[in-house]
Amino acid sequence: MEHQNPAPRFSLVVPAWNEEAVLPRLLDTVDVARARFHGGPRAIEVIVADNASTDRTAALARDHGCTVVPVAKRSIAAARNGGAQAARGEVLAFVDADMRIHPETFNDIDAALATGGCVGGATGVRLERWSLGILVTWLLLIPWAVLLRMDTGVVFVRREDFERLGGYEERRAFAEDAALLVALKRLGRSRGQTLARVTSARALASMRKFDRHGDWHYFPLFARLGILMLRRPYATTDLVRRYWYEDDRG
Repeated sequence: MEHQNPAPRFSLVVPAWNEEAVLPRLLDTVDVARARFHGGPRAIEVIVADNASTDRTAALARDHGCTVVPVAKRSIAAARNGGAQAARGEVLAFVDADMRIHPETFNDIDAALATGGCVGGATGVRLERWSLGILVTWLLLIPWAVLLRMDTGVVFVRREDFERLGGYEERRAFAEDAALLVALKRLGRSRGQTLARVTSARALASMRKFDRHGDWHYFPLFARLGILMLRRPYATTDLVRRYWYEDDRG
């Protein structure tokens, strides 16, 4: 009788749209972190959710040994959910294609989950470069991350809890990641658990949005987005399309 491969401990899901320029560098860092994992590299599967790319994103992912899941609906939330639906791991982790992860990512997340007091969370990030505008933006955002224990980087959640919450809200064109963490925090509170910030394994965040839109662009952008979220939280406006869905990645 043939034995099926045991379910992996982690499924790392990478939503990707036209990411051939940056995906290889992320996957190289994932290889290092998988090799360092105390459960062995086979305990971690890597899924690239190809969100209707028109470049070599899918081919590069396959060449790297990743499972490629096509997701036709152009939505970041749909891409994350599509990858999660194909995942077999006990723990789901999500990272953007333009990031790079820390060598101890999976070990440190595993240790946080092993305490039993953690419902999920994120690793936080380091930045590729700094400037005055980026520093001011960082200084305004980081207190909220510390206070709310909500962060970016590699986001992780037990599969059963992800499914209980219904995954990412696909009607949201943006801020789907924050909405999931809010729901996860609420779930954890009902069980005496908290969100974890595993800052010992911060990911390296790309600054391409700042490169493209300017180092001070967060201030006018998030003023407009804040008003949009209050009035029409599920709207897909020209602003949202331009910023998240129509970037020139040639």
